[in-house]
Amino acid sequence: MSSTLSLAVRDSSTMLRRNLLHARRYPSLTLNLLLTPVVMLLLFVYVFGDVMSAGMGGGADRSAYIAYVVPGILMMTVGGTAVGTAVSVANDMTEGIIARFRTMAIHRPSILVGHVAGSVLQCLMSVLLVGAVAVAIGFRSTGATPLEWLAAFGLTALIALALTWIAVGMGLVSPNAEAASNNALPLVVLPLISSAFVPIDSMPGWFRPIAEYQPFTPAIETLRGLLLGTEIGHNGWLAVAWCTGLTVLGYVWSGRTFTKDPK
Repeated sequence: MSSTLSLAVRDSSTMLRRNLLHARRYPSLTLNLLLTPVVMLLLFVYVFGDVMSAGMGGGADRSAYIAYVVPGILMMTVGGTAVGTAVSVANDMTEGIIARFRTMAIHRPSILVGHVAGSVLQCLMSVLLVGAVAVAIGFRSTGATPLEWLAAFGLTALIALALTWIAVGMGLVSPNAEAASNNALPLVVLPLISSAFVPIDSMPGWFRPIAEYQPFTPAIETLRGLLLGTEIGHNGWLAVAWCTGLTVLGYVWSGRTFTKDPK
């Protein structure tokens, strides 16, 4: 049992190092996924900020809208990084490297664990970079305590883990990298139709259930409450439940697909 565990940890560490080196050697995908939330942040703050804040009933106050929109942009960053994971997994499955790994004496699940761990690390680094841009343009978290900051970081990591496992499954069932990118598109689209940019109460009645009953809205509302030191209500439990369910679903789906894949 001990030797099996040590083998799994060793092989998973090797696969993690491989994926991080791969990301460093081919930074274009990571850069593209990182630039998208930064551009969205600058666009909504400096182009739409006054209008959006006035429409929310607070008057034309760009600084208030920065505080509102940053948590949503951070969740978009997580979703975008997960898309990169789906593409990376699809590339591995179609380029023959997985077939070679299957012939080697390595712990099979470590191949997927390496992808997941590498993606979560990249995601957290991307979130920190986007957060730094947000601070540079005026975002302040004056109401949050150190414990709330720690909880916000933990929630971000949990969301990244959940979406990454889902993205791994999407990459495994995709015939090529282009299909993987298309299959993972909901991970980028769903934050756009959540409470990331405007409150749910301001949406048309027929659209509110779409925005409310999806994983990103409770995650964004929880992160917003933690970063701003405001009440999160029931959103915290909903966010954790969504993350737990998606993680289990993605893990089981990815494991079964990888095991039966003939390539």
